[in-house]
Amino acid sequence: MTYPGIIPPYLLDQLASLDDPISGTAADTLRHDQLRAQRFRQATARPSPAAPGRSPGARTIHDAQHGTTLPGVVVRREGEPATSDDAVTEAYDGFGATRDYFRTVHGRDSIDGRGMALIGTVHYGKSYDNAFWGDHQMVFGDGDGVIFERFTRSLDVIAHELTHGVTESTAALVYEGQAGALNESISDVFGSLVKQYQLQQSADQADWLVGADLLSATVKGRALRDLLRPGTAYDDPRLGRDPQPDHMDGFITTDDDNGGAHLNSGIPNRAFAVAATTAGGRAWETVGPVWYDVLTGDQIQARCDFATFAQLTRAAAVARYGADHPVTRAVEQGWATVGLAGDAGPAHPVPQRTTPGQTTVTIRRSGGLAGTTREVTVDVADLPPALATELTGYLQQARPQEPAAARPDAFSYQLTWHPDGPDLRVPEHDLPDPVRQLISDALG
Repeated sequence: MTYPGIIPPYLLDQLASLDDPISGTAADTLRHDQLRAQRFRQATARPSPAAPGRSPGARTIHDAQHGTTLPGVVVRREGEPATSDDAVTEAYDGFGATRDYFRTVHGRDSIDGRGMALIGTVHYGKSYDNAFWGDHQMVFGDGDGVIFERFTRSLDVIAHELTHGVTESTAALVYEGQAGALNESISDVFGSLVKQYQLQQSADQADWLVGADLLSATVKGRALRDLLRPGTAYDDPRLGRDPQPDHMDGFITTDDDNGGAHLNSGIPNRAFAVAATTAGGRAWETVGPVWYDVLTGDQIQARCDFATFAQLTRAAAVARYGADHPVTRAVEQGWATVGLAGDAGPAHPVPQRTTPGQTTVTIRRSGGLAGTTREVTVDVADLPPALATELTGYLQQARPQEPAAARPDAFSYQLTWHPDGPDLRVPEHDLPDPVRQLISDALG
């Protein structure tokens, strides 16, 4: 499975729309993200167990040398001395910190629980503004140096992406709607816990930020996301204002961003952070094990919503600590703070499909690590006949099908025929090559 990167697509879309030199870099990153999904889809890579003679979770770092061919050239293996490349060192150390956290704190044998080798690639693309987990390896861009610094700088980002691998091998949460937001939130939570564990911080000492090391000094903001105070991470002329809600009253119902995966993740993020700070002590010893119990337990379902997850964490806290324990009460307080004291919250919107037959189609792209959104309307009559036929035929064939499962941090497309035709939601990896290229050209 291919996962999107740490930058939400709505941020990349925002940057790409600017009348600014940075727009080209952001657009290039978006195009890279579109193409990589297809390459990963065609690949045959599977989880890599520990090789004979190697320790569980053995690390191998590759260098893409600013290309996009993966995994690239091997530059450091487990146990080898450090190189002069900061990105290699940061990736290697970040892998080790994340692996050691899950092993020491939760007794987990690497990402998949079976000693899976940890593979990473640095220097992916040119000024690539993202990092992502896909097909059992991590990939890091160097950033543009204007908005984003190199993506190996942030331990919590490395741990966030590796935790997508943990979720994939356990709860397998569908990357859509509330389940998708939980997928993102769980990665944010454990990304923060790995950083706190590394720094030996208590919940009160932690900054509860994700991606603070990624933003350049020119950005008016503190991080990509703030778990304790969603919606306050940044307010920048180029990035816009952090759109995350911190309560179910602000829940965003949208088809963008795979049903608001990066947007609405602020709600369970705050529930966890409030629970952890209320419980006191070190979060990986108090509330963290409760979330891990649910993630790896047999009760959570792939389409779990916020209300169900809240119920599962309450039950897990009681099972671990007892009904009257301070941690159990703190978990309840966390969910009550975000309006989920027994409230199920909004349901997943279901798109309606009708028969196409119009001459224009609006293409809306959302999702990705940054959660940005871009939109363009294409007149089919203006397309070359072969492409017009390809697009029309694809929509007609796709109409009766259920959308394929979305992937964390990947792009999602909404295709709408006008004036009253179908409204199709399609994951990036499910688009045929000609249609993907047409869409890329139209948006880029």
